[in-house]
Amino acid sequence: MTYKHALALYPYFRDSTATMGVFPPTGLEYIATNLKDLVGRVTFLDLRYEKEYQDVKTLSDFIRKEIDLLCISISWDSQFKEICDLICSLPDDVTTVVGGRKATEEVEALFERCPNIDLIVRGEGEETIKELVKGVPYSDVLGISYRENGKVIHNEHRPLPDIFNADFPDRSLRRHDYHWIQNGVKIARFTFDTVLTSRGCPYNCKFCTFSLNPLGQKRKYAERSLESVIEELKSITADVVLFSDDNFFTNPKRSEKLCDLIIESGIEKTFMVQTRIEISRHKELLEKAERAGFKILLMGIESPHDKILKQLDKGFNQQQIREAFKVFNKHNFYIHGYFIYGNIGETEEEMVYIARFAKELKLDSITFQKLRVEKFSTLKEVVENTPGYYCDSVGGPVYSDTYSLKDLRRIRDRIRRNYYDFGQVRQILKRVYTARVFSAFDISYAFAKLPKILIRLTRREFEKKGWVSAQ
Repeated sequence: MTYKHALALYPYFRDSTATMGVFPPTGLEYIATNLKDLVGRVTFLDLRYEKEYQDVKTLSDFIRKEIDLLCISISWDSQFKEICDLICSLPDDVTTVVGGRKATEEVEALFERCPNIDLIVRGEGEETIKELVKGVPYSDVLGISYRENGKVIHNEHRPLPDIFNADFPDRSLRRHDYHWIQNGVKIARFTFDTVLTSRGCPYNCKFCTFSLNPLGQKRKYAERSLESVIEELKSITADVVLFSDDNFFTNPKRSEKLCDLIIESGIEKTFMVQTRIEISRHKELLEKAERAGFKILLMGIESPHDKILKQLDKGFNQQQIREAFKVFNKHNFYIHGYFIYGNIGETEEEMVYIARFAKELKLDSITFQKLRVEKFSTLKEVVENTPGYYCDSVGGPVYSDTYSLKDLRRIRDRIRRNYYDFGQVRQILKRVYTARVFSAFDISYAFAKLPKILIRLTRREFEKKGWVSAQ
């Protein structure tokens, strides 16, 4: 074996947040799983949980003594600068491979900022990492960028792999379970995990790049075998499982069959899925999904306004949304809606109407984000060709002569205040209970932790203002 001990490192070291989530770094787990039979040993470290190794000296000493292959996943914009600083501080005599969505987008910047990075895997890396540890010459490995004679070489992109028979992550490599942690406090007893059953999405919403990999390659919709999915679900001990498919109900017949298999297998979990309103047309599937434990639906609605829905190519209108929710509200799902505000030509009152519209639909909770233009989004050209609208960076928010970023933050606060009032909080608690999303014990546990969370949150705000020492 070329390598004796590989370290799969997830370098994010803060508590779980809205950005980071409460779930394991599944992409890195796929890499570690593909490594385990090709190297002597694999260690998996998630710094969100590894307090000991958050100390750079301790982590560096461990790598220096034990590791000869270091694989680091950089997936998010959050903490990018801090992660670059961390990488620079690690031993430079260990083969260091970096991958992930953010790494793919920032190849040149990473090589410039981190001289100890040997190569970067662009796009999906399961096949790439296997070739690298088998000793295939760098020049023959698709999908990598590497240093050679003082220059950075970019090999051709790797074609998207087939996922039908892909191995699912080996969860025995984990050193801990995944919990909901906020401000350093574990606020729930239940544990979280993710499963990927398909990749790709047949829809073409203008703002969305989820079905593209970081290289802009469009993945056609592809499914894993249901036998493999059930085998993976049986191996999972977590209480809450997110199906991280772009749209879980893309193939309703397959989804219905999976629900049948879950029920027949006696698998009892709380399942979360991302879906679209079109699933409302399949009433029998909704009934089976409810029985199988699919309790939380994450639904991209985006806007209450037909002109914006058409602009974003969502494929439905406001009336169709309302009709769909007449069906959904006959079931006991917890439904979280996603909205976008700050769209081209949208007025302030149209943005703020999101709150009222969400309540009319009886959504349990919502997230609302400023319009953003991702690198390969077809919306980029629209923004560039619309006078008075601007976007300063790839992935950054769109603003305009009428609504500055400061204005958009003010409008965001209006939407939040109008939606998350006492009545809405009461509905959230009622739905969590009636849908049996979590047990009464879990809810009681969370409430018992609230005072501690509030104390830590208050102290953190005081530290930011310099009113108390951060010691």
